[in-house]
Amino acid sequence: MDRFDAMRVFARIVERRSFTRAADDLGLPRATVTDAIKAMETRLGVQLLRRTTRQVTPTLEGEAYYGRCLRLIADMEDAEKAFADAPPKGLLRIDVHGTMARHLLFPHLPAFLLRYPDIELDVSEGDRYVDLVREGVDCAVRVGRLQDSDLVAHRLTQLPEATAASPDYCKRHGLPRDPGDMRGHLMVGFKSTNTGTLLPLAFRRDGQVHEIALPCRVRVSGAESYVGAACAGLGIIQSPRYRLEALFAAGQLTPLLEDFPPPSNPVSIVYARTRLPSPRLRAFIEWADTVFMTPAPGSPARSAVRSAPNVKADGT
Repeated sequence: MDRFDAMRVFARIVERRSFTRAADDLGLPRATVTDAIKAMETRLGVQLLRRTTRQVTPTLEGEAYYGRCLRLIADMEDAEKAFADAPPKGLLRIDVHGTMARHLLFPHLPAFLLRYPDIELDVSEGDRYVDLVREGVDCAVRVGRLQDSDLVAHRLTQLPEATAASPDYCKRHGLPRDPGDMRGHLMVGFKSTNTGTLLPLAFRRDGQVHEIALPCRVRVSGAESYVGAACAGLGIIQSPRYRLEALFAAGQLTPLLEDFPPPSNPVSIVYARTRLPSPRLRAFIEWADTVFMTPAPGSPARSAVRSAPNVKADGT
């Protein structure tokens, strides 16, 4: 194994905190990875990694060497790309919040795979925070405010939200006509994946955003459960309009307070700032740009997206 390949192995071990996971990511035998690190530490005359039964962590020298490895690997890959015209290939790991994978991503994926036949996708879907570097994920599609300064964010579009409740709920509690007219109403509590606190309802009125925390008897932490609770008549919710349109049409939910819409949520692709985007990741980002160029139902024009403010970041 040459020095640049050994650097790639070392960088992946630091990121994954595991020899085994790094070997799996790189498609190498575990023994090959171990031998490469032993040879590297012998050549440099320093210990780069601390091994325990639970995880592998870099030493101070390892942290410094990791940063230099990233820069050297990036320079080498840039130099090679200048002379290579091969199509992107390999496994791309993507994480998507909430129901976006099924509603906005999967319907378009056949075209992506047809365009890039040598790329394979591993798509995980969840509402929890994912450490991209530690878990070996290449990128994530995120909704809302992005607070992690270690991530690079590429804005895709803006998702309009809607306020809704079931017809049965409206029959029992009445139709609010104004955000201030919410006495006696309940909301379905949605727990933030970032803080664990309940997210208030939010309404735009006279150019300002007003937040209202209603009482709730049911709290959930998943996007599907959130919408399901509303359909069961358990309270008012706010969710991306694309997720609710079919339920409005089927009469399972009723739109509320449409003159006071919730703030729209930005959608971004994020990836680690410390890792140079691979050709397959760049291909995915460019493709996603074209997919989201067509706004979701009720979305503003793409030209209005770039300057839109960031708001809450939960996959509802």
